[in-house]
Amino acid sequence: MQTGFGPFVSVFLTTQKWTQIDIGLVLSAAGFVSLIAQMPGGALVDAARSERLVAGFAVGAICLSALAYAAMPIFPMVLAGAIVHSLASCVLNPAIAAISLGLVGHAAISERLGRNARFASIGNGLAAAAMAIVGYFSPRGVFIVTVCLLLPAIVALRSITASEIDPERAHGAIPPRKPPTKPGDLMRSRPLLIFAGCLLLFHMANAAMLPLLGSVVTMRSARWATILIGACIVVPQLVVAAMSPWIGRRAQIWGRRPLLLIGFAALPIRAFLFAWVTDPQALVVIQVLDGITAAVFAVLVPLVVADITRGTGHFNLGLGIVGTFVGIGASLSATLAGYITDYFGSPTAFTGLAVIAAVGFTAAWLLMPETGTAAEEAK
Repeated sequence: MQTGFGPFVSVFLTTQKWTQIDIGLVLSAAGFVSLIAQMPGGALVDAARSERLVAGFAVGAICLSALAYAAMPIFPMVLAGAIVHSLASCVLNPAIAAISLGLVGHAAISERLGRNARFASIGNGLAAAAMAIVGYFSPRGVFIVTVCLLLPAIVALRSITASEIDPERAHGAIPPRKPPTKPGDLMRSRPLLIFAGCLLLFHMANAAMLPLLGSVVTMRSARWATILIGACIVVPQLVVAAMSPWIGRRAQIWGRRPLLLIGFAALPIRAFLFAWVTDPQALVVIQVLDGITAAVFAVLVPLVVADITRGTGHFNLGLGIVGTFVGIGASLSATLAGYITDYFGSPTAFTGLAVIAAVGFTAAWLLMPETGTAAEEAK
């Protein structure tokens, strides 16, 4: 369902004769709402006693957003739809993570997150293909496909019975005879803040990389740009689908830290290669590094947060804190990369992103502790 709210939004609004300024305003408003709603969304899921119900409402809200886009693509309606979608996403993502943790507990959550990432990647790929085909005939049809996915999503939710989800475990269960942890205490957690800061640097380097590559490729060969960027999107999805379960299993054996360092290390290498490689086929091959990074972080981000917040009852708030830092980094990335590109050229911009990524890797290497001990003791 979420696939329809990616690049398809800009394509659809452009076909409706929207100006780039208006499209930018809608996307910026949605990004701002998503940024400030991360922590409240996580706290809401922590406070809820039924993660399935929360997820169901979020899925319904996303469908209403898609209907707003399709039925009446005027500025007030689309702006409202974008805001509702952002709010719903800030609840849906932690709800899915909470359902997973409530189903299997800490001892098995790493492998479960690996399977989640595999199915998410497959879903993104299949939905993107279906929406691209439908969108070829009618850009509005992309959002109709999104609405049609409501039924299977609800069926999937209903197939999980409430009794299968331990509500305390889903929120990072508080051990008996231990006083509850206050939300403010979690926000002062040193490992959580270090992890969030490292992710901020990572996304500051990563978020602008593929759009910047798209601009560079378009200037070199507009005819092949769409195909090349499509391949650059598909290749990482294939890597994520293939590697994620393996990463989940390795996280239980090796610990979290070695895999995190692999994920952080792949980004500066990829950025540096983008700065100097011009062959189109080589650029697609380089995107394998993006798939490795995506697979690592799809599993390790919620897993590390689950480790750090275990016993606090605030797992989903922890996800919200990390998500806020990620949003800040991603929002700074495009502006920074665009500024460097305009004044110094794209090779310098990619090199600058590589330096930021290297700083993030160094910070993770020097400061980030191993968090997997508690999870291993639960076996």
